[in-house]
Amino acid sequence: MWFKNLKLYRFTQPFTFDDEKLDLMMQSMPFRNCGAQEISSMGFVSPISKGESLYHQSGKAYWFTLKREDKMLPASVINAELAEKVSQIENETGAPVAKKAQKDLKEEIVQRLLPRAFNKHGYINAYVSLDQQIVVVDASSDGSAEVLLACLRKCIGSLPVVPFAKSQQQEVLTSWLLKDAPEGIEILDEAEFKSPAEDGGIIRCKQQNLDAEEILAHVQGGKWVQKIAVAYRDRLTCIIAEDLSIKRLKFTDVVKQQNEDISRDEMNARLDADFTLFAAEVDLFAKDLQSMFNLSE
Repeated sequence: MWFKNLKLYRFTQPFTFDDEKLDLMMQSMPFRNCGAQEISSMGFVSPISKGESLYHQSGKAYWFTLKREDKMLPASVINAELAEKVSQIENETGAPVAKKAQKDLKEEIVQRLLPRAFNKHGYINAYVSLDQQIVVVDASSDGSAEVLLACLRKCIGSLPVVPFAKSQQQEVLTSWLLKDAPEGIEILDEAEFKSPAEDGGIIRCKQQNLDAEEILAHVQGGKWVQKIAVAYRDRLTCIIAEDLSIKRLKFTDVVKQQNEDISRDEMNARLDADFTLFAAEVDLFAKDLQSMFNLSE
């Protein structure tokens, strides 16, 4: 259950859950499989195997899992059938098929093929920390994160959150190279630099000493840090992007070995322990990020 990417949001006003009503609220949007004529479906499932609730709670941390099912219809298959049908009609009538008629034919083909389409499943995980008053989504794009937030908001009625960073943070990230990184942050060997000019170039480097003269020359020449690899308090490593999204999050053995005494055969107990540990670590990391970047409460 260890998230690989973090999209971070903070509440704009004090927020809490009514535990007695939360389960009923979540039941308003449970996952169900696509119907025969549906191309997609989404809803919440229990994060814990065979769990009774559509969320999992550990202290003041709440874990939610959104499941999505999409029917896969290759465009090449649809277009091939459409071309064949259009050709048949044109041969029979001797007249070209209008664009609107072709659109209607395409919709008919899609509806006919849907029951035979392959199903693809995906999941988006998130947790709400009432202690830190934040929402953390395991997503690599804003779009996926916003889908989960919208579905959660639909269930509970209100979710007053904004992204951690209201503005881009290249200037702060760049200062970590030119000056000193904050306490607890160690700069690693990967970064992306970009000129602020509209048509400015981009430099990406991996396995590179970022203190090297040729790297600092790009910064001194006006390029800003867009992404940078860091280690945090010997607890985790990640890429911090200019919008404060976190990618390629990995926890160190110092953290993950804490639950090694729980057998993996005890799946739900291990998931609960891992979630409790994970949420505590991300809560601390998020709190420090807010301080490092001087984010308003």
